[in-house]
Amino acid sequence: NAEYMGNSLVCKTAPMAAPAAHPLRLGDTCPNFTQDSTIGPLNLYEYLGDSWGVLFSHPADFTPVCTTELGRVAKLLPEFAKRNVKVLALSVDDADSHRSWVGDIEETQGCAVTYPIIADKDKSVAILYDMMHTAAHATATVRSVFVIGPDKKLKLSITYPPSTGRNFDEILRVIDSLQLTAYHSVATPVDWKHGDDVVIVPSLSDEKAREKFPEYRTIKPYLRMTACPTTP
Repeated sequence: NAEYMGNSLVCKTAPMAAPAAHPLRLGDTCPNFTQDSTIGPLNLYEYLGDSWGVLFSHPADFTPVCTTELGRVAKLLPEFAKRNVKVLALSVDDADSHRSWVGDIEETQGCAVTYPIIADKDKSVAILYDMMHTAAHATATVRSVFVIGPDKKLKLSITYPPSTGRNFDEILRVIDSLQLTAYHSVATPVDWKHGDDVVIVPSLSDEKAREKFPEYRTIKPYLRMTACPTTP
């Protein structure tokens, strides 16, 4: 079974945990949990500390698409580190299976997998985070991605079907946008990449916009563009 301590779920050995009251939505506090992993018991909040986090699930160990995904994330770890982001993967296989599979990932993808893979054998975390979509697959987790802020709030969630590998360059791009817009009164337009011009949010008056962004340009009263600010 699963035992709640405050906002934390401590996973035990029973087959299932009670589902969350509703699926996680943007701005919700991401529930804490302690679960086994390739690096031993892992507490989500302790692992993340004051960092941003990316929690991503995969359907099963020793599967082809997942093998390429975990290898790609391993190669992108320096990019995540630049952004103060810690990553962790999850599936419902046990830790010994994960460790055995890591050898295959490292051999076939040419990388070292140093980030933890959560062993959610009792599906407690998968149910808590609504990763089990039984209409898509009866027993496996779908390809869920959760971006968690330093305040432990959900900043982004994306769900892919088991047949489609994720684009982690896109996830990095969204993290750049989330971190930029957290500190400046801007939003990022379509296909934006770090360094591109940004949109000034409508809630900022022209007077305040001129103070913050002296060189901004007005295309329409509701569409004001400015150079990309630097993050703190």
